Amino acid sequence: MGVSEATVSRVLNGKPGVSEATRQSVLTALDVLGYERPTQLRGERARLVGLVLPELQNPIFPAFAEVIGGALAQQGLTPVLCTQTKGGVSEADYVELLLQQQVSGVVFAGGLFAQADAPHDHYRLLAERRIPVVLVNASIDGLDFPCISCDDAVAVEQAWRHLASLGHERIGLVLGPGDHVPSRRKLAAAHAVAEAAGTELPEEYVERSMFSLEGGQAATGRLLERGVTGIICASDPLALGAVRAARRRGLAVPGDVSVVGFDDSAFMNCTEPPLTTVRQPIEAMGRAAVELLTAQIQGGEVPPGELLFEPELVVRGSTARRR
Repeated sequence: MGVSEATVSRVLNGKPGVSEATRQSVLTALDVLGYERPTQLRGERARLVGLVLPELQNPIFPAFAEVIGGALAQQGLTPVLCTQTKGGVSEADYVELLLQQQVSGVVFAGGLFAQADAPHDHYRLLAERRIPVVLVNASIDGLDFPCISCDDAVAVEQAWRHLASLGHERIGLVLGPGDHVPSRRKLAAAHAVAEAAGTELPEEYVERSMFSLEGGQAATGRLLERGVTGIICASDPLALGAVRAARRRGLAVPGDVSVVGFDDSAFMNCTEPPLTTVRQPIEAMGRAAVELLTAQIQGGEVPPGELLFEPELVVRGSTARRR
């Protein structure tokens, strides 16, 4: 950290002669290293911010972490990365740990809040403690946390119209679980786009899966058996699974089947074929999330509700005109 023992001692004992910036750096170092603050300093909120992610295997989440973490550092805040692993620490347990560390706020970039049927008690606990919170890519009914989201309706509209322009009439969807809020929004948008085009989206053209390559492969296999030629996926890993499913059946992508992903996560331009996908504006969304959080930390009024960011269709090599 670059300060002397004497400086640390002055901070811990509340003595003068230390700048506010140095004082905050010492206290943040204590929090990061897990040391308890002296009794007289425990009432102060730490300059730590919890950054809670559901996983790191999907490259979209490390991308969000990089943007949000960098923006927090620019504000003099230290991100504490909390990542869930199977059989590991739960999201609710992470919230308890963050409260013990007296964090200044929490950013959730994906998580249980995006699942309508999941337990949300730990979010209510944060609201009761008046901890600043920002959610990324879904909101919670009944709680007034500000939220930053990619516009799922626009994303599906862009993907659907792209496939339709290539002559695809049997367009299917691979979505997340039934209670996944962004997937629900994508499904509603797909029905609306199909209706506006004078067609329907048959129920058998919609499959649900966990967000993994394997899940995408299994779900796409079922769609291909029903004659679907254009597939819109709710994430890039699902789309990569869709490409694998087509190839396992001897079908060419994009010659026989066109696939569109969602996120435009890292290296999607390096896959074979390069993946056509709908890009989330991660940089803008991440910075907006930090702006909303810091405004709350500084005592400003932040209106509740959801800010929607428009995505961008990125056309690459996994879509082509239907044969």
